This record gives sequence, structure tokens and C-alpha cells, in this order.
Amino acid sequence: MGHHKTVWDTPAELIRHLQPEHPVMAFAPTVLQDRARQFLAGFPGLVTYAVKSNPDEAVIQNLVSAGITGFDVASPFEIDLIGRMAPHAARHYHNPVRARSEIVHAVKAGILAWSVDSRSELEKLFEMVPATMNGQGVEISPRFKLPVLGAVYDFGSKFGATPDLAADLLRLVAERGYVASLTFHPGTQCVDPIAWESYIRVARDICDSAGVTARRLNVGGGFPSHRVTGVDPDLGAIFAEIGDTVRECFGDDAPALVCEPGRGLCADAFSLITRVKGVRDGTSVFLNDGVYGGLAELPIVGNLDRIEVLTPQGQPRGGDLTGRVIFGPTCDSVDRLPGELSLPADIAEGDYVIFHGAGAYSTVTNTRFNGFGLMSHVTVMALA
Repeated sequence: MGHHKTVWDTPAELIRHLQPEHPVMAFAPTVLQDRARQFLAGFPGLVTYAVKSNPDEAVIQNLVSAGITGFDVASPFEIDLIGRMAPHAARHYHNPVRARSEIVHAVKAGILAWSVDSRSELEKLFEMVPATMNGQGVEISPRFKLPVLGAVYDFGSKFGATPDLAADLLRLVAERGYVASLTFHPGTQCVDPIAWESYIRVARDICDSAGVTARRLNVGGGFPSHRVTGVDPDLGAIFAEIGDTVRECFGDDAPALVCEPGRGLCADAFSLITRVKGVRDGTSVFLNDGVYGGLAELPIVGNLDRIEVLTPQGQPRGGDLTGRVIFGPTCDSVDRLPGELSLPADIAEGDYVIFHGAGAYSTVTNTRFNGFGLMSHVTVMALA
């Protein structure tokens, strides 16, 4: 066992041999590919990966290897990243508000699928995006919103038209000769399949109101990752609910389905290895990473409680669990995790705290605030 390995068996093996002082993000490609194949086998339509959740090139490579042929892109950078790494894949530009320079960039890149949630942005697309490109129809999907149901937080506070406005937009798209489709996003970390049902039913109402048969229906992201111990999300039940509701509501007019998972695809393929800087008077725990680093989204969506505490020798701590306040390394008092986390009572300085399921919205939001945030990346065969 040398120190020059490029692929480690588990995070525990890495800890025993390297004793890392800075945060480490451990990536298990086999876990990512298995999750991708689960989506491809279970979802009744096209699976497109939301690049924003983790744009690491190794993630893109492994998703392509697993059979993913579509990507949800939200910026010129993401458009070009997928154009370079997966040149034959579909790219859906579903950020509904864009600068004119971004539209020009996307048209030059050959983007054929767009979303919109306002009249002003639709007029911009009509002005700058042709209805056909290279002999193919260009799709515009009005994005609609409903009151949040069963999600950790509500994307509708920023994006989405009312159903009435979405019907007007859909009608205009069809009248101008574009491929008329619909899209929505139920929120993030939706563990209840019913989160999609009401959206699909309203999608049918929108089509009826507009007098338009939507070519495709993008049911968004929101697919959950495994964040809570003992509660493994039932993706199969979600896929079945989506398929059953579409068949019930649309019958022979059923649109082709698309989804755009981000977190649900990539999160569980990564574990974040942090180290205890100190245990203050036997109470609060200070880690070498926090909300300005790989744990940036926890104050928004809640704690990851799939946690493992290992000694510097890579052995699990076995003490009784007790609630602890967890602080990050910076001198900003905002740098703390929400509430408390249950950690072994015998946790000590120098121990490692591993957050499993940390692959989404972590590496991409990591900062170097206060001089911290140096994060290394490793590949492992398994995460436990």
C-alpha cells in the first residue's frame, strides 16, 4: 500500500495513508454510472443531466459512458462544455432569462431547445432565434409554476409563469411555427411522487386552454438524493407516478417526456471528507470546511445526516451520539451548519467527519473565502 495510488478503495483507506489536512471530495464513478442507468431504465422518456449541479468533467465523462445523451445547460460555459465533451448530445437551454449576447452564443452553438416564462423573453427569442435550424424545428417550452408541494425549497419564487400566462405563451409559440412544448420544475429534493402529479394535470389544462398539443413535457428536476439516514428515495415510485399520470391526463395526446435531474444523478456518487479542527470545551465542533466551501447549500436545504466519523487511523468512532453545533473554519459567524448534528460523544480533534451524498452543489459553489476552501479530489472504488 503506497502513497502514490490514484484510485483508493474507500475514503477510510485514504485517511489512513494520507491524513489529509484539507477537505477532500471522494468520487465513486461506479455509483454515478449505476444511478444514471437507473434513470435510463426507469424514467419513461429522455434523461438530461442538469450540468449546474456538478459540472466536473469526470462527471460528464462517466454519464456519457453510462448512456446519458442529453444535458440541461444554463450558460454559454455549460453549452460549450457539453459541446466539447459530448458533441452529439442534446443540449436544452432551459435558463428562461438570457442576455442577448448569450442568445447569440447559443444560436451559433446550434441550440434547438429553449424555455421561457415571460412575454418579454419570448419576444427576444422570436427576434433572435429562427424557427428551424439545419432542417430541424426549434423547440420553445413555456415554463409554468404552481404553489410549492413536497419540495425542500421553491424554484417558483424566481422562475415560472402562471398557468394562464403559460397557455398564452404556448399558443404564441405554436402560431409562430416553433415546436411547442411545456416545462416545469417541482422544486428540489422532492421525495413524494405526488409533487409531480399536480404539475402534470395542470400541463394538460394549459394545453387545452391554448388549443395546442404539446410536443414534449419536461417534468424538470427535483429528483431526490439520499440525504437522510434510513430514508432511501424511491425513484421507481416517482417514475411510475409520472408515467401513470401522463397516460391518465393525456391519453393518445401524450407528449414525449423529458426530465433534467441534477442532484438525483450526481449527489450520491460523492462523499466530502472533512477534519475536526477542534472541539470547543467538549461542545461545538469546528471543521476545516463549512458553508463557504463544500457544505454551502446545507443552510438552504438542511443538513446531510448520512455522516461517518473516523479516527486518524480510519476506524469508526463508536461513542453514543449527541447533538453538536457544527462550525466551519472561517471567522464569519454565518459559517455554521443549521441546527445540530448527531455525532459520537467521543469525537476528538484530528478526527474525520465524512458527509456522504455531497456531490451536488458543493464543488461548484466552493469558495476561497478567508483563505480556506482548498479542496482536493480523489477517486475511490466505493464510498464505504
